[in-house]
Amino acid sequence: KQVYPGRYEPEMLLKLWREERVTFSHCVPTILQMLLNCPHGKGVDFGGWKIIIGGSALNRSLYDAAYARGIQLTAAYGMSETCPLISAAHLNDELQAGTEDERISYRIKAGVPVPLVEAAIIDAQGRFLPADGESQGELVLRAPWLTQGYFKEPEKSQALWENGWLHTGDVATLDSMGFIDIRDRIKDVIKTGGEWLSSLDLEDMISAHPAVREVAVVGAADPQWGERPFALVVVREGQAIDAKALKEHLKPFVEQGRINKWAIPSQVALVTEIPKTSVGKLDKKRIRQDIIEWQAGNSAFLSTL
Repeated sequence: KQVYPGRYEPEMLLKLWREERVTFSHCVPTILQMLLNCPHGKGVDFGGWKIIIGGSALNRSLYDAAYARGIQLTAAYGMSETCPLISAAHLNDELQAGTEDERISYRIKAGVPVPLVEAAIIDAQGRFLPADGESQGELVLRAPWLTQGYFKEPEKSQALWENGWLHTGDVATLDSMGFIDIRDRIKDVIKTGGEWLSSLDLEDMISAHPAVREVAVVGAADPQWGERPFALVVVREGQAIDAKALKEHLKPFVEQGRINKWAIPSQVALVTEIPKTSVGKLDKKRIRQDIIEWQAGNSAFLSTL
């Protein structure tokens, strides 16, 4: 049996899960967050529910929150242009034999390419980078079913297939086992003082704070550094957080060497809702525009800063 929910309303999704006895689903991370935070879902044990997460990167905080409620998450990766599946986080015998923490670290990655998919990482000059799990570049693909172009947009189509590879627009790494790890969208990477910061990494770390229900991080224009991280935070009911508390929360990640100290957002806005696209993804294009208008004094969107 297949159950089609229509609109992504958490109360309705919860009702369908319960009444139709749903065992397997797929969605973007924000939809799952909505479900876990749904007032009608508090204390509900979702034991046995398996969910594939795609559309955006799956972070460890969301994985842990879902696991605590009985949900088994697995990440996968694809695009509309790839029709859609490219990879899934399948764990081989070597990874299955590792520790639980190691297994989780691979389950939340974009995974290994499915049969007939060829993946590579290139730098800004189009040179191929090693599959060492560390070198970051744009993920490019080849497969028999990838789209050949965009309708009546020849220039965009040519850019999509520059040098015979489909350009995803995603910053990623590849390791020796072929695992793809998406680090960010190229357009969402925060460029500050000559360094590139991953908005996804920052969102993962910020979301680990118990008072944070939802977070989005984008680059905001800065006259000195080019861009600086700007965080929008939705606080859990009955909780509180401010920029100082968030900075203290992120300091241990600096000490561990996971981020540099200048990666800590210099501006934090507490909001009641974060803009999303029609499919539930964080709408970072709109967020950046709202910040620009707020900085110009033309918007009250960030009045709770």
